[in-house]
Amino acid sequence: MDLDRRTFVGVGASAIATGLAGCAGSDGDGGETESAGGDGSTPATEADATTTAPPTASHTVSMEPVGDVTFDAVPETFSAYESGYADMGIALGKGDDLLAVGNTARFHTDHVAELDGVSVNAEPTQLLGDSFAIDRELFYELDSDVHLIDPQWLINNGFKLEQSDVDGVVDDVGPFVGNTIFRRTDGWHEYRYYTLYEAFEKVAEVFQRTDRYEAVKAVHDDALATVSADLPSADSRPNALLCFGASDEPEQFYPYRLSDRGTNKKQFRDLGITDALSGTGVSGLSTNDRGQIDYETLLSVDPDSILLRGHEGKTEQEFRDTVVSFMQDHDVASELTAVQEGRVFRGGPIYQGPLQHLFNLERFSTLYFPDRFSGELFSRDDLAAAVRGEA
Repeated sequence: MDLDRRTFVGVGASAIATGLAGCAGSDGDGGETESAGGDGSTPATEADATTTAPPTASHTVSMEPVGDVTFDAVPETFSAYESGYADMGIALGKGDDLLAVGNTARFHTDHVAELDGVSVNAEPTQLLGDSFAIDRELFYELDSDVHLIDPQWLINNGFKLEQSDVDGVVDDVGPFVGNTIFRRTDGWHEYRYYTLYEAFEKVAEVFQRTDRYEAVKAVHDDALATVSADLPSADSRPNALLCFGASDEPEQFYPYRLSDRGTNKKQFRDLGITDALSGTGVSGLSTNDRGQIDYETLLSVDPDSILLRGHEGKTEQEFRDTVVSFMQDHDVASELTAVQEGRVFRGGPIYQGPLQHLFNLERFSTLYFPDRFSGELFSRDDLAAAVRGEA
């Protein structure tokens, strides 16, 4: 190990005192309630203040659950578990410095090809190993300057890692800065949640590229304003049942709750798509609930649309030629309103970052409201310039 490089970054004194398991700032309710502003964030506290500095100086970033992390220099390489954090790195022009993600099957980069001058390491190392375990030694082999990972995610999800493993990686390799934001169903997550752009801003502070964050956010804000202005009235928007069923001929489905305010559902909230399971008594997929539903249950709910996850590797046409075609020919599935009216769609990625969200917002706006949205929702040139730092 390059011990000289280990002086590159360090955990601030307050983070050491608090410990990685800290719950400072918890709202005490498991994180399921939303802020008064309705954006899914939790009100900030003094502990969330971040000191920024020129790239050549030390700087401190504060993000729960770790707290303050002080960098003596701007980190170069990074690893992530949620690939949404990898997408944040790409959005800051750091795509080539990505070393690893949790699950490469959930790391999607097709959208990067549409952005001139933007690149990414499309084949990062996978952290997840055999039997759902993560080998602590892999962190040492990768030798990342920073880990954009919530350490509590690693400790509480059966990866066979303990607090002592995380502490060792912090001491010998590099710090953790991250918060599990893709979902909000984990009972152990008793500390502050962050919205997609709140987390993205923290990552920008880590790499001292807040100018690129602000430029990407400007593209996002313009796209969102365009969508908001042209959406039909709330009572004219369909509901959706979001579920997981990766087979080309699915018979059983794991339901999610679209009402969960995790970041992978942001585009549906932006479009005002409501949760078809609300008031039905059907639970959603979470950490401990792995219950399945069949077509008979789907028919009892009869959602306006179905969002089916596990098919992001397919094009829209490939999805229709396999999954949708099967459902159209199925005795029970063919009775579903969503099937009859052509509103069975791929459900989007499990993890998504700011670039992916923009492409997904465009995708679902045109799928759900083709009479109001068509073509490009945002300028690829403007977004690419933002990522390159030329906006």
